[in-house]
Amino acid sequence: MPLADTDSPTLRAIDPGRLGCDAFRRRHGIKYAYVAGAMYKGIASKELVVRIGRARLLGFLGTGGLKPERIDRDLQWIGEQLGGTGIYGANFLAAPFDPEIEHATAEILLERRVPRIEAAAFTQISMDLAWLRLRGMTRDADGVVRSPRQIMTKISRPEVAAQFLRPVPDVLRRTLLASGLINAEEAEWGATVPVADDICVESDSGGHTDRGVAYVLLPVILRLRDDLSREHGYARKIGVGAAGGLGTPEAVAASFVVGADFVLTGSVNQCTVEAGTSDRVKDMLQAAEAQDMDIVPAGDMFEMGAKVQVFKRGLLFPGRAKKLYDLYRQYDSIEQIDAKTREQIETRYFKRSFDAVWEETRMFYAQRAPAVIARAERDPKHRMALIFRWYFVHTSRLALAGEPAEQTDFQIHSGPALGAFNQWVRGTAMADWRNRHVDLIADQLMTGAAAVLSQRYRSLIET
Repeated sequence: MPLADTDSPTLRAIDPGRLGCDAFRRRHGIKYAYVAGAMYKGIASKELVVRIGRARLLGFLGTGGLKPERIDRDLQWIGEQLGGTGIYGANFLAAPFDPEIEHATAEILLERRVPRIEAAAFTQISMDLAWLRLRGMTRDADGVVRSPRQIMTKISRPEVAAQFLRPVPDVLRRTLLASGLINAEEAEWGATVPVADDICVESDSGGHTDRGVAYVLLPVILRLRDDLSREHGYARKIGVGAAGGLGTPEAVAASFVVGADFVLTGSVNQCTVEAGTSDRVKDMLQAAEAQDMDIVPAGDMFEMGAKVQVFKRGLLFPGRAKKLYDLYRQYDSIEQIDAKTREQIETRYFKRSFDAVWEETRMFYAQRAPAVIARAERDPKHRMALIFRWYFVHTSRLALAGEPAEQTDFQIHSGPALGAFNQWVRGTAMADWRNRHVDLIADQLMTGAAAVLSQRYRSLIET
């Protein structure tokens, strides 16, 4: 980030368009090294993706939890609206307990020729993710291997990052080739490029989180990127970005100082006009403080003990979610739960019987994944997990719909960055979410970060 001549008595202000990695900006065709990340259930909506794309910035559609038909319609609409710019992408969420939906999503992403994929919640490279990486690869006259789609992954652990920084494993390439999903050239060329074009390091983020510390994780992943790039001799630099806790110009500036090639925001975009959640949720979130968050079990990876960060002020959901997970760990079946606790869950949490929840769950999986039902009939603990997971799906739906009578059970993924943002914009027009647009937030954070760095640098030079 070169400044003006430091011998000059007046230093020029840093240009926000020069923050981060120039190669990252050029590769994606964007004006800032800034990304609006996906948020599940379409909270990162098609409108959000189009609005920020028209501002020459990159956004990802939140496909997690959406039916394939909805994903297909939204991607078609985005493609029509953004025309030939191609500045957009879609989330591809790991689904270890629902491989059918993962495969269906991959098929849609390929059919719709989505130019960028945001891979999230992966602990290892899946068959469908490898398929997205390898399908359609070409090699140009200079011998450079190219893919029709770029893959960005969000990670929070170095051992997971290492998998994305290496080529697709041999066993996956052989399996895809044998199944006819890729050809021999794609299998061969896939051994020369990394799984991901970009790695986004998530620290204390909303939704799925390991609550990592950015200043610890980011330097580790940057060095890992450099080491593995040298080892494999990659022709192109892999971008490494920062996410989590980015709600103020100071936080964005700090990420670039540490060495981030780009930044990715999430929670601050959930409280915008374009966000695909209810007005009631947005009213609640615009008053959030940094301390109004809690860590609870993740519904989509309930059995694995994964965690998500949620908004907690005035809500009963966080405590109830933890209680359900404690019961899952304590008992091997629904029938082992004592009568008093069972009544409490059925009448207060679910507002319906376990039998009614199971029937709804059974009907859902009978159409999409009959094997899940077969396993539950053999394994009472798995059946209990499915019943408890229903509550997490239900509470997300309540929040998205903004049901006033059910407000205390809203499940709202968010992080402390939103509280910091609210404090920063207090007393301005953006204090009201109705004046918040995803592209305006990007401009404010990036120009603010440039101003912070200019001021800090000037104070160092003048001291």
